[in-house]
Amino acid sequence: MNFVQYGIRQSDFRFLGVLVQIGLTPTSPCSQQKKMATGQLQTGIPPLTQAPPTMSQVDREKIYQWIIELTNPETRENALQELSKKREAVPDLAPMLWHSFGTVAALLQEIVNIYPAIHPPHLTAHQSNRVCNALALLQCVASHPETRSAFLQAHIPLFLYPFLHTIHKTRPFEYLRLTSLGVIGALVKTDEQEVITFLLTTEIIPLCLRIMEAGSELSKTVATFILQKILLDELGLSYICQTYERFSHVAMILGKMVLHLSKEMSARLLKHVVRCYLRLSDNPRAREALRQCLPDQLKDNTFSSCMKDDNATKRWLMQLQQNLEAPGIPDPRSMPLS
Repeated sequence: MNFVQYGIRQSDFRFLGVLVQIGLTPTSPCSQQKKMATGQLQTGIPPLTQAPPTMSQVDREKIYQWIIELTNPETRENALQELSKKREAVPDLAPMLWHSFGTVAALLQEIVNIYPAIHPPHLTAHQSNRVCNALALLQCVASHPETRSAFLQAHIPLFLYPFLHTIHKTRPFEYLRLTSLGVIGALVKTDEQEVITFLLTTEIIPLCLRIMEAGSELSKTVATFILQKILLDELGLSYICQTYERFSHVAMILGKMVLHLSKEMSARLLKHVVRCYLRLSDNPRAREALRQCLPDQLKDNTFSSCMKDDNATKRWLMQLQQNLEAPGIPDPRSMPLS
């Protein structure tokens, strides 16, 4: 795919890589991606338009050496950058990282070392770039079936939450949030019950909702994707619809996003918002509430031009409207016990 046609420059390819790896790619030129600020971080990661190096092109001995160098603070920065570049070409890099002595501790040290730079905020582009390389390797571990469960059992995602709490809109902070979201996105993409069960014990939903309300379009897209994946799980849907406070918070943020999208359209982001609404309508009590609070922009032709070439979103929106027009069926869970 030629990302340049969407107004995205080479300096943004690393962070688009976050989206591509979790299955999110640009869908329509009506997206406001063309307004995205261009970054100046020198990531050293090849553009997505170039094919990643194959395993035959990567010297395995060099991979071993770079992993060893991660445990040495003096050689770690270069090792992080080199492994980050090669991670797509080494299918078993995640187990190698996870099972090598001291490697995960070194990656966590990179993350913890940045905490003082985020409060008070004085994160530099160089610091952001370095920790994002470490996060890219953790995303590799989160994505791999052999290491994902241990990754969760070690509660490593919690180390990323301070980055998701940040609100500063400078480029280093935005890239840090986006790459952190990419790690969580890689987890939920697997559709595994263990992942959803873990995330529901954490504060990921309010964190995602805050980013959905105030983040950049790229961050909003990944955060909404994460919420969508949680909702698509039965346990996640039940959790969000369990109390009025949880449901109303989600519905309020989605409503604000629809209002914003009606002014600055993004087909990719709209797709995930509509899918979240459709999934909420599967819950009887949420469906009843949505009949009252679904934004008017999803009832008229506001987004018809944006969805012109997106049959999936048009189908989901039509199904949502049909669900809300159907006669209400009493939910036994809401009936008083006698």
